[in-house]
Amino acid sequence: MHLIFALLLALSPAHAGELAGVTMPDSVEVGGQSLVLNGMGLREKFFINVYVGGLYLTAQTTSHESAINDDVPTRITMHFIYNGVGADKMIETYEEGFDATLRADVEPEIQEFFGYMEEMNRGDEMTLEYVPGTGTTVTIKGQVKGTIANPGFMKLIFTNYIGPKANKQLRKGMLGL
Repeated sequence: MHLIFALLLALSPAHAGELAGVTMPDSVEVGGQSLVLNGMGLREKFFINVYVGGLYLTAQTTSHESAINDDVPTRITMHFIYNGVGADKMIETYEEGFDATLRADVEPEIQEFFGYMEEMNRGDEMTLEYVPGTGTTVTIKGQVKGTIANPGFMKLIFTNYIGPKANKQLRKGMLGL
């Protein structure tokens, strides 16, 4: 009996993070490297739960500086829990959150990124995966939209999610604070 329990335990899926009914795996592979789930946060706007964001790093940290500036593979996953977040609303939210200083160096990349946006509904996911030397790959609803090579774009995006001026609830959860 103990042997059967041990086998079932060994064969059970890896632990996962869970928030607001959304489950994310504890680890993913990006650029041939295993990343760990650093934390999950809830993004609300006007008291509406919009999405759960997950931050994946090579090693857990509570430092936004390290998560943004270390030149290692990283990933942000947004799992939408609200229906009808239009591309225009996505762009508007990014525009509000982008740091003006960082933005100046990556304006063409921002416009490319905005061109990838589409309406997101409950259950849809958007991932942003950064690989040094390759760039930030944007995947929406399981379809790769493109890769933005400029590492400054990754820093702008990650600052938007976990930098000092980011949405406090989302930032706190993703950084595990």
